[in-house]
Amino acid sequence: MHQALYRKWRPKTFDDVCGQEHITSILKYEAEKNSFNHAYLFCGSRGTGKTTCAKILAKTVNCENPVNGNPCGVCDACRAIDAGAATDVLEMDAASNNSVENIRDIRDEVVYPPTTLKYRVYIVDEVHMLSDSAFNALLKTLEEPPSYVIFILATTELHELPATIISRCQRFEFRRIGMEVLSARLEQIAAAEGISVTGDALRLIAKLAQGGMRDAISLLELCSGGRKDVTIDEARVGEIVGVSSRETLASVVEAIAKKDCDTLFSVIDDVVRSSKDIKVFWQDLMSYYRDILVMKTADDAARYLDLTDSEKAQLERVASLFTRETVLSHCKQLESALFAIQKSNEIKRTVAEMTLVKMCDETLDTSADSLLSRISKLEEAVVLGVPTRAENVVSAPEKKQAAPTEKPTETVEKPKAPTASKASGQRAVSCWIEALERVAQTESRTASYLKQARAYMAEDGVITVYFTDTFTMSMVNTPSVLSTVRAALSICLGREITPEQLRMEYSPKPLPEEDGDAMINEILKKTEGKEI
Repeated sequence: MHQALYRKWRPKTFDDVCGQEHITSILKYEAEKNSFNHAYLFCGSRGTGKTTCAKILAKTVNCENPVNGNPCGVCDACRAIDAGAATDVLEMDAASNNSVENIRDIRDEVVYPPTTLKYRVYIVDEVHMLSDSAFNALLKTLEEPPSYVIFILATTELHELPATIISRCQRFEFRRIGMEVLSARLEQIAAAEGISVTGDALRLIAKLAQGGMRDAISLLELCSGGRKDVTIDEARVGEIVGVSSRETLASVVEAIAKKDCDTLFSVIDDVVRSSKDIKVFWQDLMSYYRDILVMKTADDAARYLDLTDSEKAQLERVASLFTRETVLSHCKQLESALFAIQKSNEIKRTVAEMTLVKMCDETLDTSADSLLSRISKLEEAVVLGVPTRAENVVSAPEKKQAAPTEKPTETVEKPKAPTASKASGQRAVSCWIEALERVAQTESRTASYLKQARAYMAEDGVITVYFTDTFTMSMVNTPSVLSTVRAALSICLGREITPEQLRMEYSPKPLPEEDGDAMINEILKKTEGKEI
């Protein structure tokens, strides 16, 4: 009969256990000193070695000739436990034996000494599945069992265990196994089994296992298909497991940046036609965006990303297409869509396509995260001096102006005499105070002069700043100050203010303040105090 690879290669000693040295070293020390606890609690994610270490510990406490804290594997006790013939080592699955009667049976048995071994060992797997009454029945026995009884409890859900149970056990936390450790172990198994596999394929399998050794070995066996004449490469792993390659994911993200909806529909169509699960594709896309977020925010991104040099270069190129706010906005849209995809059946494709289209055009998403993303792009464009369009800004309609063929130089206008018609068709710039706060960040003295002025916008988009005295206007009516004010107003209004669209004039009687662009002002207020 065929034996699964993960069972065939299950560790026989503590030294064979991979990635859990912080646990095996303590258990080996206890074995060397012959000082065992009466109850152990092994907790951690699936496939990390909890049950394996429980069986090794059961052999160690009963081994006739332990070697450096490990079971010898050749004595009668070790061989009987390995063969599953030792009646004094009882393994119970609490998922299917979770009633109080099952625990009462154990409580009645512990009064009898072991028949052939030194210790009677009870291994209770998935112990969190026990009922409340079963836990209560276990409490007293677990706290003060006979000297010849050892309990080993294993669980993947530590938070579901009563505190009274946890406090009665020596607890060990099993960690997720690192990708390098998984890859090395898989390479060793593949060589012994005669399986041909590339290094990239091993890394992909280790990544898909998510820190579980059992899952990693099972995926290796699945990809080999029992054939030794086929080389397992990254493409084969992706085809069999149903995951998307990083090249495909990168093309999707680039298409979003370029607003290339045709490519996005084509990728989704390929996923559907290849019978891949859209949910798996979506999770892969979310993982890729997570890598982008790490690249955009972490100083030492390589520490949190297990990528080759080419993959890292590709990720850096893709990450440069977005601001951090845009990446966060996309991540939240992907997360929301994932819940919808999980709940839907026939409309998974529609949900995926609709979400990708919204990610292409942020004007279709009215959430606060999307608005912050759009504002961050405008700020970045203003800082870099890149002309921007006002199509992504929520503001009052303004007339379009033809772009000048050559950027005019800023000129300083002389004070003008007040005119009676200057208020005609003008409205107060509601974000003027916000603009002054931005100016004050670099030029506090200039901002103090500007606070004495009022700003108004005409229907053609021209902004006029009125001063009540000529001296104050002369202090700020310089090319450098004009450039700073234009940059601040561009950020606040969400469009580029050109040199000819900003004027400074003298007026002894400033116009009364009006409401103006309340929508943009409200958005900017919500972003105060946030890092852009």
